[in-house]
Amino acid sequence: MTTPFYVPPEQLMKDRAEYARKGIGRGKSIVAVEYEHGILLLGENPSGTLHKISEIYDRIAFAGVGKYNEFEQLRIGGIRRADLTGYAYSRSDVTAKGVANAYAQTLGLIFTQEVKPYEVELMLAEVGNDVEDTRIFKVTYDGTMYAERRFSAIGGQEEALIASLEESYEDSAPLEAALSWAKSACASIIEGDVVAGDWEAAVVDRTNGRRAFRRLEATEVDSA
Repeated sequence: MTTPFYVPPEQLMKDRAEYARKGIGRGKSIVAVEYEHGILLLGENPSGTLHKISEIYDRIAFAGVGKYNEFEQLRIGGIRRADLTGYAYSRSDVTAKGVANAYAQTLGLIFTQEVKPYEVELMLAEVGNDVEDTRIFKVTYDGTMYAERRFSAIGGQEEALIASLEESYEDSAPLEAALSWAKSACASIIEGDVVAGDWEAAVVDRTNGRRAFRRLEATEVDSA
C-alpha cells in the first residue's frame, strides 16, 4: 500500500493563500470612498457588460475583484439571501453586515475544505439615513471580514490605494471630490493612461430614496 503524500497543515494553508493572492492580484482593484450623501465605488473596468460593481439590496452595493465567475456566483447568492431575509422578516433586517457575514462563512469553508480556494475579494457598502449608519465591509479570500470607515480598497495593491486616499480624503466632501480622489488613487497604480469610459463607478446615495444604488454614467465620471 502506497503511503499518502503528507503536507503540514500550515504549509497547505500558506500555499492556498499564496495561490488566492496571485489570482486576485491579476485583477483590477476597486476603491470605496464616503462622501456627503453616501458611498462611491470605483474601479477600472474596460468591459461594458461584465460589471464588478452591482446592487445587492435597497441600500447595499456589492463589489468584487479576482476571478469573475467566482465573485459573480457569490453576488447572485447574496441577492437571494437578502431577498429571502427581506421577505421572511422585514426589509430593514437586511444589512451589509449580515450579507458580509454570510460571505465570510462561505469563503472560510471553501478556503479550508475545498481543493482550490476562491480567488476573490469582496466589498459591501451600505448607506444609512445618517452618516453614522454608513458601513463598508471587506471580505477576503479566506473568509476574514473587516469593517472599514471613510474609505477602503480591494485588489492586489490595496496598501498603495489606501495611502493615496489618506492624503486626499476629507469628511463630508461632495461626490465630485470623491470621484477625483478615487480616480487619482486608481490611476497611481495603473501603467499608462486609462481611456475615457474605462471606469466603472456607482454610488449608494441616501438622497435617492429606498433604492439608493445608482450606476454613474461615463460622462459623469470622466468630467470629475
